Amino acid sequence: MTFSLAIIGRPNVGKSTLFNRLTGKKLALVDDRPGVTRDRHEGAARLADLRFTIIDTAGLEAGDSVTLEGRMRAQTENAILSADAVLFVFDARVGVTPEDKYFADLVRRAGKPVILIANKAEGKVGEAGALEGFSLGLGDPTPLSAEHGEGMSSLYDALREALPEQTAEPSDEEDEGPMAVFDDEEDGSDLDVSKPLRITVVGRPNAGKSTLINRILGEERLLTGPEAGITRDSIGVDFLWRDRKLKLFDTAGLRKRARVVDKLEKLSAADALRAVRFSEVVVLLVDSTIPFEKQDLTIADLAAREGRAFVIALGKWDLIEDKGATLTRLREEAERLLPQVRGCPVAPVSGATGQGLEGLMQAIVATHVVWNKRIATGRLNRWLSSTLEQSPPPAVAGRRIKIRYITQPKSRPPHFVLFGNQLDELPTSYERYLINGLRKAFDLPGVPLRISKKSGENPFEGKKRRDA
Repeated sequence: MTFSLAIIGRPNVGKSTLFNRLTGKKLALVDDRPGVTRDRHEGAARLADLRFTIIDTAGLEAGDSVTLEGRMRAQTENAILSADAVLFVFDARVGVTPEDKYFADLVRRAGKPVILIANKAEGKVGEAGALEGFSLGLGDPTPLSAEHGEGMSSLYDALREALPEQTAEPSDEEDEGPMAVFDDEEDGSDLDVSKPLRITVVGRPNAGKSTLINRILGEERLLTGPEAGITRDSIGVDFLWRDRKLKLFDTAGLRKRARVVDKLEKLSAADALRAVRFSEVVVLLVDSTIPFEKQDLTIADLAAREGRAFVIALGKWDLIEDKGATLTRLREEAERLLPQVRGCPVAPVSGATGQGLEGLMQAIVATHVVWNKRIATGRLNRWLSSTLEQSPPPAVAGRRIKIRYITQPKSRPPHFVLFGNQLDELPTSYERYLINGLRKAFDLPGVPLRISKKSGENPFEGKKRRDA
């Protein structure tokens, strides 16, 4: 039986370090300064034979709902309500503080099973501070060191005692069933529909990424507000759209590298870039009132270089008056400014009103299908023959470049291989000509296309001669 745990405590007691320890990955940003985590961050965790969901939360601080601290606290309270049990963490090296006592009362009133964690309990100072945990009235403190991995067996025992039903039997690995992969030689795809489609939303600070994702999810899952740079961690949220499993990643706003001097902002930017690399579809959220600034184009180029499927979302569309003319103009600008993903969908949306969400989701799924597309070798070579007749490659040093054959060895994104002679001398302009031709002939909009070259004979012709 699966269960969920929420890690609760005041700032800088090591909640994110414990989260990373239990997930086995560095999913949450960790820094010495307090208040790094702001959103609820969920991850799949394991401890010995136990499998569960762990929720990292912002440090508990006093504040009303108007302030950023108050909104962070509301997110933490929601995590407590959704969890089966609470890991209440305090710093054993500091000992119990008045803030710990105040928030311990809040956790106690929630009525959930509580496991008291005395973190940073290594050494004599930590051992003495851990004993102070008895004063909180939350049961026996469990001393451990999340940073060094000490005391995890004690945490295991505490979990079994606090949640006897959920931990009675070791949870088996879920059987995902047969992988639904389609690999059709005649224009099939490498589309695995058994796993969630990973979508990363990127953009400049304050473009409205968290607001948009909350609107898609239909709940205030992510922290939002007028302040720029609220999101720090890349937060992944699972949900269903038309019975299709999706996972949406919210990311920190990306500024020009020269402007990023703060260590924490550098960590947030690196986390956002990692989310892009591990996603399948990247949604660039552009502020429609000030669209396609240089940083927008830099982010788009990054997604193309990483080979991700690409969609442009024109955010804050509710603020645009002449919507028809503006949409036409911005689509033309996207074609001109982003030739590496020519034909990518441009979807107007509003996180504030929910306008355009259906069109955005349809564009994401359709672009993902293109990203997985495979084209039959016969069709590719019939296209190549026609293309070479219309416009053959130029001669180099008096010798003509010969392209004899083309195939597509893989997708995600579509990757084509040319076979022929002197292909290393093929001009970049002619490669672009071939890419544009492939994109148009086989309907491949919005995804980067890859071409590699191999000199030598047609491998299939060589096989025929050997067989003869």
